[in-house]
Amino acid sequence: MILFIDCGDTLCDESTEVRLVPGGVVQQASLFPGAAETLDRIRAMQVPICLVADGLEASFQVILQGLTDRFDGWVVSETVGAEKPSPLMFEAAMQAMDLQEEDKPKILMVGNNVRKDIAGANRFGITSVLADYSPRYDMTPHAPDEVPDYLLHDIRDLPDLILSLSEK
Repeated sequence: MILFIDCGDTLCDESTEVRLVPGGVVQQASLFPGAAETLDRIRAMQVPICLVADGLEASFQVILQGLTDRFDGWVVSETVGAEKPSPLMFEAAMQAMDLQEEDKPKILMVGNNVRKDIAGANRFGITSVLADYSPRYDMTPHAPDEVPDYLLHDIRDLPDLILSLSEK
């Protein structure tokens, strides 16, 4: 298995973000309980992890400070010049991880936004996992491509989901 994962309201609780100016670089933020330990468990499972997130590069450097070595790839919309659900984000992640088309069935995209993360993953042909534990965005699919393949109710359950899917 290969993990593509969003940050805001997936690893980090966006309600805790502190910015000096609206839309500016995040100065501090809190991860969801168990997020760092979950990344460690996934790394111990030898599952490659790629950050696939919309926002400013400097914000993710702050939010994920001390955790950047958990990621094998790092794809941020500011650098790519596109935001999810654009296939450019997922293509950049595939390139960052040195993946080929035949690797797509092994990729899970975990995110909290049905319009961006889930629709983007589904359109790109990779498995979509909706992190539904943050109430910030509407979790109701309004189009067929917004329906997730799996639901994740707690970030700490992600390693078990990965294990169950790797056995299929």
